[in-house]
Amino acid sequence: MRSHDLWMLLATTMYAQSDWRATPGFALPTSPLAIVRAAQPRAPFTVAAERGGIFGQGDGTFEAWVFPVKIASHFRITAELSGYPIPIELQEYAAAIEVLPERTTITYSHAAFTVKQHMFSGRAAGATGPVVFFELASIRPLALTIRFTADMLRMWPAANFGLPGAEWIEPGYYILHTDNDGFQGAIGIPGARPGVLAPYQERPRTWPVEFKLPFDPKTQAGQFFPILMATGPDPGKQILEMNKAWAAQYRTTADYYAHFFDRRLAVESPDASFNLAMRWAALAIDQAQVRLGAETGLVAGYYSSADSARPGFGWFFGRDTLFSLYAVHSYGDFPLSRAALEFLLKRQRDDGKIMHEYSQAAGLVDWKATPYFYASADSTPLLVMTMWDYVRSSGDTEFLRSHWTEVKKAWAFTRAHDSDGDGIYENTEGTGWVESWPQGMPHQEIYLAAVDQQSCTALSRLAELMGDAELTNKAGATAAAISTKIGSAYFDNGFYAFSRNADGSLDRTATAFPSVAWWDGTFTLPNAAKMFERWASPEFSTDWGVRDVSKREAIYDAISYHQGSVWPLYTGWTALAEYRAGRPFAGYAHLMQNADMTFTQDLGAVTELLSGEFFQPFGRSSSHQLWSSAMVVTPAIRGLFGLEVDSLHHTLRVRPQLPASWNGAVLRNVAVGADLFDVAFQRRGAKIDITATSKRPHALCLTVRTDCPAATTDTMHRVEVDAPVFEVEIPHALPVAGSATAFAKIIAISENSFEIEGMGGTEAQVDARFQRVPTQVKGAVLKGTGRLMVPFPATGDGYRRVSVSFVW
Repeated sequence: MRSHDLWMLLATTMYAQSDWRATPGFALPTSPLAIVRAAQPRAPFTVAAERGGIFGQGDGTFEAWVFPVKIASHFRITAELSGYPIPIELQEYAAAIEVLPERTTITYSHAAFTVKQHMFSGRAAGATGPVVFFELASIRPLALTIRFTADMLRMWPAANFGLPGAEWIEPGYYILHTDNDGFQGAIGIPGARPGVLAPYQERPRTWPVEFKLPFDPKTQAGQFFPILMATGPDPGKQILEMNKAWAAQYRTTADYYAHFFDRRLAVESPDASFNLAMRWAALAIDQAQVRLGAETGLVAGYYSSADSARPGFGWFFGRDTLFSLYAVHSYGDFPLSRAALEFLLKRQRDDGKIMHEYSQAAGLVDWKATPYFYASADSTPLLVMTMWDYVRSSGDTEFLRSHWTEVKKAWAFTRAHDSDGDGIYENTEGTGWVESWPQGMPHQEIYLAAVDQQSCTALSRLAELMGDAELTNKAGATAAAISTKIGSAYFDNGFYAFSRNADGSLDRTATAFPSVAWWDGTFTLPNAAKMFERWASPEFSTDWGVRDVSKREAIYDAISYHQGSVWPLYTGWTALAEYRAGRPFAGYAHLMQNADMTFTQDLGAVTELLSGEFFQPFGRSSSHQLWSSAMVVTPAIRGLFGLEVDSLHHTLRVRPQLPASWNGAVLRNVAVGADLFDVAFQRRGAKIDITATSKRPHALCLTVRTDCPAATTDTMHRVEVDAPVFEVEIPHALPVAGSATAFAKIIAISENSFEIEGMGGTEAQVDARFQRVPTQVKGAVLKGTGRLMVPFPATGDGYRRVSVSFVW
């Protein structure tokens, strides 16, 4: 049959039922947050919300989930154009990808037609999951064949029921039957006809599942053709109802995101890409919410599942959630934080331990019998820390009061697991950070010890709020003792050891893990200057983030999970530590590496981990990783801008460390409890002027000090801080994919000089700001008043260090 006859036959068999037709087209809103680039066939994309998701590649292929079920995958499209006698595989014509908060669009571009594949997952009451809808334009009649694999796979480790059979049901959809009569799905496209439907008499053979969708540009231009999917007791009825409702759900979802930043923090700085990355980090976290019955939790990340039954890290994770909630508090979404904390607290073990992993399909198996539920040791102290951060950010002491028993149980659990009697929580109750280690699993990691110290401080402050003086003093004394112990027991020749053995000996492996000691701003490690210099240098710092293990270590392996790879998580920990330690030149470099990652792989999200040697994510790296996006927000708000919120005392402490190239910036909707302020930073000579304004008078103490005399009630609050004598930064950018580390690194700054390393024989541009222009510069050439050119000696291989000094 000729292609012209094929499309004519299909067109004449389209059903006209009012509830099963293509949808009249409607205007798709644009967004200032849109990210657009040429389609890259292997680059992943994620479209996710509470009820389901679409995970695909830049050539337009994708899989679709109605959580916790993968309904179908391996979607591919062939076009046949009337009078054009060759089939056209659309994946070869994927031209562009556009990512907006509410949808992702792949555009297939041919000289004779354009197909736009729009994808969204509803954020609305009653939303049922993902929808893919096609927008077609053609110079001639067109027929699309949409092929896919019917999966009907419940998320691992739930049992499944064999390869589903696809039964065609009029008016035009497939019922996907499994070997369990109570578990079936439906998938359909209004106006489509089936592909091969083998008669019973034919010998058994597996045929592809297909939709044949005709399109006549004279009569159907402007219509949308949705792929609708459902699972449940009557999925066919569901998708018929969905066809009436999906357009309204799309509009509601678009409206949700159009107003997303009405009350959430947004950055306005001179760096447009940074502003956009900050917004997308919050959006990416929001898109990690998943509904489980009446609850909402945060899943760790997403990536295509291929032929498996798990989309990346598509489970609920304890520590991933808890680290990420610091970002959520920073941009002021306290309802999300409450829901996520409630989710974890509901699953607290009787002895106080907080969960680590929980599959979306956990209710379908004996989850307590799996090794995942309480596998980690760190979720428990992190729960206490995050509860304190939530309370001081939101002022919600009633939430604390309602969960005070659970918080105390969590802290008691950590205190009950100290086999060697040194007063510090140990790895004996699960993994601390590493899940494997060449020297054998650690007895007590510095990571876990530092988290334990901060947890004790948090419990002391929470107990004070609850009026428990005895517990306040006990937890505070424990925190002080742990601090002293870490400072003496772990320090070795200018660096802090990775772990301590039960006999007191050390594993001296140099890692990035000690950086977590600066996480909540209440703890520091003394004598850490040399360690910070090594973190800033090419020993740890690649051009795309921080390696977890020093490149000098014998165990270093650039593609291992824990012994040399780059995680944006570690990069975020290190960046925040650097800002808190007054080393903004390194903190800025590492923060911007995470921020720039927003635009490199899964657009709008930050990937899980990358090679320590070449700029390339791992093949198994979850491309939309919850805490990786969080590590854009937290180091920026609490490090670069230096905000510390104490809503319990109406206090906003600020310690900005702006990049040298910025004259100022504004943070919209800074939440101090229920009150919102616009916080502006403006350089004025040797000072940075800081104002916090609100639409109505609010009580606030805006301060750069650790203490605050009293809050005043007004619509404007003002304070100023001294700017440094000089500031330097290296303009941020990520390298070309596959590159090795070659960018210059600023290592240290003193009163009138800085140390920088760069590849021998190259020259680095450094942006500089001086309170007064130096009369002499050594080690660099000053171009104008704000740019230094630093040459590196050509002698020797690799990086060379140069000292640049100023005379005034």
